[in-house]
Amino acid sequence: MDKLSFLDSIAHIAVFVSLLLALFLLTVKTENKLANRLFAWFIIFSAIDFTGLFTYSFPQKYADLELIRSTICLLEMPLIYLYVLAVCYNNFRLKWKHLIYTLPFVVMNLVLVPRFYLKSGIEKEQFIANFSQMPEIYFFQILIEFQYWFYIISIFLVLKKYRKIYLENYTNPSSSTYKWLFQMNWVFAVMHSITASKNLLRYTSSREIFLWGNVFMVCAALFVICWFVMKALKHPELFRGINSNIQLAKDFLPQERDATDKIISNQDEVTSSKILALKKYMTEKEPYLDPSLTIQELSNQIDIPVRDLSVLINHHMDQHFFDFVNEYRIQKAMNILKDQSKSQLTVLEILYEVGFNSKSSFNTSFKKYTNLTPTAYRNAS
Repeated sequence: MDKLSFLDSIAHIAVFVSLLLALFLLTVKTENKLANRLFAWFIIFSAIDFTGLFTYSFPQKYADLELIRSTICLLEMPLIYLYVLAVCYNNFRLKWKHLIYTLPFVVMNLVLVPRFYLKSGIEKEQFIANFSQMPEIYFFQILIEFQYWFYIISIFLVLKKYRKIYLENYTNPSSSTYKWLFQMNWVFAVMHSITASKNLLRYTSSREIFLWGNVFMVCAALFVICWFVMKALKHPELFRGINSNIQLAKDFLPQERDATDKIISNQDEVTSSKILALKKYMTEKEPYLDPSLTIQELSNQIDIPVRDLSVLINHHMDQHFFDFVNEYRIQKAMNILKDQSKSQLTVLEILYEVGFNSKSSFNTSFKKYTNLTPTAYRNAS
């Protein structure tokens, strides 16, 4: 089997598996249907993109469809960007304004109008046959590069904001949405860098390497898609969104400042009193034992407005809500590990008892505060 036949076989497998996964995502029952649908359409468009590697002669009468197929990749990264928003924020909804993300696809096809869409059948066929040497292909590739890196950077910025909001308002240590989407974005960045490097070989004498590069990238893309979907199915807790309307503590701070020393002094006394009351409540009532505790729930329990509580913890105590709560969980775990009467309890039982629901998250947090693993801390006690 030569390289072209092998590439054709791999492309057919990639298209079949991709469409199968897309069908599953569109039909599976889940709370976050929008995110699943966005990712399913990304997979469908990727499958359409893969068909460009098939070894076949495109019928002349469908030449327009072939060019649309070639440019449909300009819709893939916008779908991933919208997918990230849908995963991160549970109140995200598609709106008419999001159609602006289709602009590169529209612009590219408008560029093709004079020398392709308005031409006759034979001229269209010749255009497609020589597409790699046409000026339009250079504009196309520049547009793809600009668009791709624009969305890669935009996704990193979305995740940065998401992480800040999460740490200031949530405590569930098993929710690793940020880490997962961060990894996913890096995978896309690396794969696109390899693809861009491979495409440069199109204009050199290294035709053999270019063909094998296509084989490698299709296999890699297929693996990544399968990995991504399987990860989502195996760990549904990764995709618990937060509310995008939640403000960061720093957004409240200008209203907390006052120009007069007397008022500032009074504020300091009130703040100290609130901090003492909060710490007393955490010690006596142990709300941190709830693994899904949020700053809103704690606000309701202690009867402090959520914005005041956010400023109190994130600004005056200089801690994220996530770290603030986990300190109490780790301290309770340390007390249990030192208690000889509870030596029969396993580490797994202890982590559940103190509010964690993931062994890896518990070990990471415990080592962060003690520089020891839970087992090593118990043995040293």
